[in-house]
This record gives sequence, C-alpha cells and structure tokens, in this order.
Amino acid sequence: MINYKIIVGAVLVLFSCGRQKTNSEEEVSTGPNLEKWSVRLADSDIARFKDWIVEDPYWGYHEGLVCKAMLDMWKYTGDDKYFDFVKGFGENIIEENGTIKTYNLKSYNIDNINSGKVLIPLYEETGEKKYRVALGTLVKQLENHPRVSDGGFWHKLKYPHQVWLDGLYMAGPFLAAYGKAFEESSYTEDAVNQLIEAYRVLYDPEKHLLYHGWDESREQAWADKETGLSANFWSRSIGWYLMAVVDVLDFLPADHPEREKLIQIANEVAIGLRDFQDSETGTWYQVTDQGEREGNYLESSGTGMFVYFLYKGVREGYLPEEFLHTAHKGYEGLVNEFFREEEDGTVSVTDGCAVAGLGGDGNRDGSFEYYISEPIKDNDPKATAPAIMASIEHERFMNNK
Repeated sequence: MINYKIIVGAVLVLFSCGRQKTNSEEEVSTGPNLEKWSVRLADSDIARFKDWIVEDPYWGYHEGLVCKAMLDMWKYTGDDKYFDFVKGFGENIIEENGTIKTYNLKSYNIDNINSGKVLIPLYEETGEKKYRVALGTLVKQLENHPRVSDGGFWHKLKYPHQVWLDGLYMAGPFLAAYGKAFEESSYTEDAVNQLIEAYRVLYDPEKHLLYHGWDESREQAWADKETGLSANFWSRSIGWYLMAVVDVLDFLPADHPEREKLIQIANEVAIGLRDFQDSETGTWYQVTDQGEREGNYLESSGTGMFVYFLYKGVREGYLPEEFLHTAHKGYEGLVNEFFREEEDGTVSVTDGCAVAGLGGDGNRDGSFEYYISEPIKDNDPKATAPAIMASIEHERFMNNK
C-alpha cells in the first residue's frame, strides 16, 4: 500500500499528493497539476461501479449512497459527468410508467428507501413524470411501514419491533427532502421525530455513543431483556445516524422548533467521536470503544462517515470549531490508512466491513466477536462513497481557510 504522507502544521495544513495528470485531463487540482482526492475517488467509483449501478441496476441502498456522492460531486465541481452517472441509474431503474425495477414494496424493507432521495433531483432537473410516480410508491411504503410505539420504522418486516441506526439514514434524509420538495411538512416532521426518538432510546450518556439497535419487544437474542438494546457500539451504524442528522438539518428552516435539539444531539455524539478516535492514526475502530481488544481493527466506512459529519457539522455551524482538530486528524488517517493507488490510476478504499446486522441468519448476535468476524473488503460502496463526501468537505475547508 502506498502511504501518502500529509504535512501537519499547528493542526493540519494543506497537503498535496496524487498522480501527474495528462494533458487531456481537466484542470482540477489541489496544487500544480495534482487532482483532488474527491475527483480521483469519484472517477474511480464511476469506473468500478458503472456496470452494475448504471447499466444493469438494482434498487438497493448501496446504489443510493453512491449516487448521493455523485450528486454532491456534481454540485461541488459543476461537472455534468457526475449527474449523468446518476441520470443513467434513474433512466435504467425506473420504467416509463414509474415502476421501480427489482423493488418489492411488500417486503417493507427500510433499506429500499435510501435510493429514493436521488429521484428528487432527477425529477427536478428532468421534469420526467416517471420519477414523481416512483417517489409516490416509496411514500406509500412509508405510510404503511410498521413502526414501534415511538413512531420509529421497523428495520424490515422480517425484523419486527426493531430499530437500527442504519435505518435512520435510509429513511430520514429522504423524508426530509421529500417534505421540502413537495411542501409536505408532515414528512419532514416524521424524519426529525424519528432521529430524536432513536437518540432517546439508543444514546449512552457516559460514552456519548449510540448502540446499534433496539428491540422494543425484548424478544431478540441480541437484545438486553431490560432495555432492549444491543450490546455494542458499531462505528458504521453510528456513522449512518450522524450523516442522517446533518443531512436532515439541510431541509429544516432556521426557526424549526426541533432544530436546536438535532444540533444538541450532533454535539453530544461528536464528543464520543473525539474521545474514541485512535490517537495514533486518527481513524476509528470497527467496535468504536474497544480499540484495545484483540481482533478489533481500524475500519474505513465508519471513519469516512465520521469525518464527513464532523467537517459538515463545523461548516454549517452545528459544531464548534474545536472539532476541526478531530476532523483533520480523521481525514489524515482516512488517506494514510485506507487510500491505495492502483496500477491503472484508480484509488481504492481499503478495510471496509462488508456487512453487519442484528438477528436473522447466522451468528448475528451483536457481540464483539460477531462484529470483528464479518468479512473485510476493499472498495465497498459503504466506504468509497463516504470517502468522497468526506473529501469534498475537507477540500471545502482547505479552500476557505
């Protein structure tokens, strides 16, 4: 692995690293003739994922995550190739009558909502009715989706009475964006309420972290019989939740009555990120608070999500500037520990947890041993897309210093 060294000043000063550009490449640089990490990562994802996201797509949450990163790149750079990637996904996954290919409403799987957020800009930019129809289908799922008593969505129909942090990201930003785009404030209110209620149940005030899941029925083997909580803090699940918080805040007016509550939540959990950041590398462990335990490892998807949250939180004024130190150190670690240049010029993001959940098939018991036993892979979209978004936020900060 190539270890890209970053020059550190009082906190962190601008660094430059990358491959030399050819004359045919666009002039997007962090320094003379050097491409930004955001561009290198996004272009690598286009090369890696175009065949299965654009050309032969499936309706899943990975697709929505990658497309969200591409939409962010489009807005950040103004380069239409990133929007065209997302447009290709939309054109091939949504039939002319608005049917969503490969989607099953009756499974009531909250993961199936995440890709819906990219249909809103596609509808706004193209005016094509099929996207509006498809959005209505997703809203129909949410209107009938089973819920726990505080209003939170079950993670899936086959996972009854369970709220997972993952699901707050899958549904929350979509609901908030849909509510604002179509002037249906009740959907935005639903997103806000779910974030607040999940925090109320899942937050640990001693460690300033959130547990992965909650079983209201206390029936699952992984659930504490008194609290219903799962046993551990999984970094990516916390990352899902924190990205949802700062993304939902994008759609709230300044005078929204719960805006300050969401900002308070962001500040509380940011303390946990600061406290459990690995002091040597700046990254975070798979099981967030147990870095000293044998078998635990530094993990890229959670790290990317945390860095995105911290930078965006400071940029938008949700977090005080003192958290920039944590963000800078986290981004330095993201680059040094997990970015690898390949012979073909693409950049890989290494050491991402392939998948982790609670209950269902296999040994998904929420134990420490379970989380560290799941496969580790390179270039998982759950790691590459947050790395793009974290890089955009880092570059915005450096450009505005």
